[in-house]
Amino acid sequence: MSKIALVDDDRNILTSVSMTLEAEGFEVETYNDGQAALDAFNKKLPDMAVLDIKMPRMDGMDLLQRLRQKTQMPVIFLTSKDDEIDEVLGLRMGADDYVKKPFSQRLLVERIRALLRRQEATTGDVTTANTGDAKVMERGDLRMDPLRHAVSWKGSDVSLTVTEFLLLQALAQRPGFVKSRDQLMDVAYDDQVYVDDRTIDSHIKRLRKKMRAADSEFSAIETLYGIGYRYNEE
Repeated sequence: MSKIALVDDDRNILTSVSMTLEAEGFEVETYNDGQAALDAFNKKLPDMAVLDIKMPRMDGMDLLQRLRQKTQMPVIFLTSKDDEIDEVLGLRMGADDYVKKPFSQRLLVERIRALLRRQEATTGDVTTANTGDAKVMERGDLRMDPLRHAVSWKGSDVSLTVTEFLLLQALAQRPGFVKSRDQLMDVAYDDQVYVDDRTIDSHIKRLRKKMRAADSEFSAIETLYGIGYRYNEE
């Protein structure tokens, strides 16, 4: 049973969403502000967090920033209808996905399940250790270990979210071949989950930023404007 942390200052949302998630078989912990959630997370992390952006004491952005200092667990943001800036900023800070308020609870459940499946796909288990997807992949200075969700560049460890890992893996598997944004969406999201081009672009921008923190000259992910992205080993 996966444990989901739901953090929102709207008690109606906490009550209704937690009831829906529990009915779907999840274990749910609720918090009405970011600080209360952070205090609990410092003791024990959930499997995933669903965070409202605007909250008292500590908002969702601040909480995400604190979380990303120590964990890459999946995070979904709940954003207001017109907060496009918050959506993009949240993705660039390391959120895996976002859902706009007011939202369908069925949509939120599907997003949660999709993220958990993606996390399982990247970490795998002992029984899949010999399958192609679980083998360590090396492309020039890049090394990716799906079983350990580990990435290194020129020997330096790089901490990636589930989404970032899947996107990098998809690009690096076939160096020189272009992946369109639609193809990358299929890699990172389930068919029933709609995302737009901006979401993929934000994840790629964040991914590049992390790789350049390890090597300021990193340029292996190339943008082909109007087409997509490709990975170059050179």
